[in-house]
Amino acid sequence: QAAADPMSSSDAPEDGPKETSSVSQNISDADAFKILLEMKMKKRQKKPALPSTVTELDTEDGSKVYVVGTAHFSDSSKKDVVKTIQEVQPDVVVVELCQYRVSMLKMDEKTLLKEAKEINLEKLQQAIKQNGVMSGLMQMLLLKVSAHITEQLGMAPGGEFREAFKEASKVPFCKFHLGDRPIPVTFKRAIAALSFWQKVKLAWGLCFLSDPISKDDVEKCKQKDLLEQMMAEMIGEFPDLHRTIVSERDIYLTYMLKQAAKQIELPRASETEPRKYIPAVVVGVVGMGHVPGIEKNWNSDLNIQEIMSVPPPSASSKIFKFVIKATVFGLMGYGCYRIGQRTVQFILSMPAAQSYLQKLTEIRSQH
Repeated sequence: QAAADPMSSSDAPEDGPKETSSVSQNISDADAFKILLEMKMKKRQKKPALPSTVTELDTEDGSKVYVVGTAHFSDSSKKDVVKTIQEVQPDVVVVELCQYRVSMLKMDEKTLLKEAKEINLEKLQQAIKQNGVMSGLMQMLLLKVSAHITEQLGMAPGGEFREAFKEASKVPFCKFHLGDRPIPVTFKRAIAALSFWQKVKLAWGLCFLSDPISKDDVEKCKQKDLLEQMMAEMIGEFPDLHRTIVSERDIYLTYMLKQAAKQIELPRASETEPRKYIPAVVVGVVGMGHVPGIEKNWNSDLNIQEIMSVPPPSASSKIFKFVIKATVFGLMGYGCYRIGQRTVQFILSMPAAQSYLQKLTEIRSQH
């Protein structure tokens, strides 16, 4: 920062201001870049003291990836993320988020806590509009699980991702990448993997989730992410669903981490200077439940095209969609009928209405 922002004459001390200013102004952008990079390298620990939740992985070209396994509702996970980034001074930080959830990075804890607890009709309509009826309902049911944990703990989800975002901004030349598969793809593939009755059974289980959760339970779940552990317990009999929600995302996260770990180019003083590359240092912040899958897939040739495709809706999906729509419209129609019936009864019970009806009756009897 000192190299990039030379001290102005008004803020400079009287002893030697001109000399200091001229030296600062003579530093080129390339030199300033090199100075900052050297500062970063000096701060980077050769043998970093890492938390026990960190898994170290290497690439063929010598790059290092430090995967921090976290629990999404854990204060200690946030501390683990901060310590890891400070120790290794990464070139790239990758988090288990996609563009549909990136807003949580810049929202304060109070707002997020309020948002997580409030699941209303407007949110449901937005989810259905964005992802379709089935995927939208699935998303809202999973949000209900998250809201249940939030209400029990009084803690908003994704704190470790917000810490990673803030800490990465303090590291010179550190890029920040979103590493998770887009939510609509995950939900649509998950729905396609279930039969009609499996969808009903899963929805029922999510709707009636009410088991209490303590902070101690969260910390115990650092060996497996809490939200995904709860999901795993409910979807244990649906292996296809587990594959789409967990296993496929393991592959996607691994692929994104490997892409981020490609060698980085050093700054050049001029265009004629030859390009030089060095191994990258990457920090990945993911739920603990994904770490074993990332380790398993690390040395495999990965192709994410297959897990990014969305299969066409099955016959059971169409039937379920029709049933949901028919139910919603039926309830709306019944609601309108009941409201109309009560309104008519209320109007007829008013003295003025009764007097008017009595006069009409008298007139008809006279004719």
